[in-house]
Amino acid sequence: DLSHVLKEDGPYGYREEGPAFDEKIVDILERTAFDELINIFKTEAQIAAQCGLGSFQMMAGFLDGYKVEGKKYSYEGPFGVGYAVFSFHTREKDPNRHFLTRKKQKETETNPYIELARSSIHSFVKEGEVMEIPSGLPKELVEEKAACFVTIYKKGKLRGCVGTIAPVRDGLAEEIIENAISASTKDSRFPVIKEDELKDLEISVDILGEPEPVKSFDELDAKTYGVIVQSGFRRGLLLPNIEGVNTPEEQIAIVLQKAGIGVDEDYQLERFKVTRHEYDE
Repeated sequence: DLSHVLKEDGPYGYREEGPAFDEKIVDILERTAFDELINIFKTEAQIAAQCGLGSFQMMAGFLDGYKVEGKKYSYEGPFGVGYAVFSFHTREKDPNRHFLTRKKQKETETNPYIELARSSIHSFVKEGEVMEIPSGLPKELVEEKAACFVTIYKKGKLRGCVGTIAPVRDGLAEEIIENAISASTKDSRFPVIKEDELKDLEISVDILGEPEPVKSFDELDAKTYGVIVQSGFRRGLLLPNIEGVNTPEEQIAIVLQKAGIGVDEDYQLERFKVTRHEYDE
């Protein structure tokens, strides 16, 4: 099974990321390029509403270190769901196909957005101090302004999420530092993060694109776009691609409640995309 969003009359409707995902996976499997397969991020798979990727990745791990011949028998998506049929045959061992070792090596490389947020949280929780902006950051973190959200998970469960709808600080690095502290200490849904929890935290950083007006729900997609609603001084935001939120109607219901706006009130609606920085756990 591959994407479930190939057709409007399919089980989950149509999303352009669906056919693109299937084309990518079929190409990877035909080339037995398992290094590409195991490096696909979970957010990409979620947007495509797919089944099967986890099983394919398990197969890639099982065949790691061997030459593999792949054969495609068919691919079709007649009911809005992609189906591919392949066979794979192992040959001799191949030291150049130890993709899992390469993946582990790659995971030791740090993402400056995530590590900036992580360092900010550690500094504040351990020492009660707001860290200085470190040297050596990428140019865009120092010179550009953008709104961002920092989301914290503990063992896969949400532990805090705070951000800004519009940039309020001098640069993106400062925005991330402050929002990371707020996510760990000021999210009213959770207690303040303690030092003994730090080792268990997973962090993602979403950089918000410019919002654009929306006239109808038809212009929304819960996996691709976040939403902003506003009525007078009340304003609320919900990020895209949140687990358990699958439709624009669900998005709007949540964000209206967050903003304290009644469903029968007049409100303005905007959408935005995000650049999400996360380690694929």
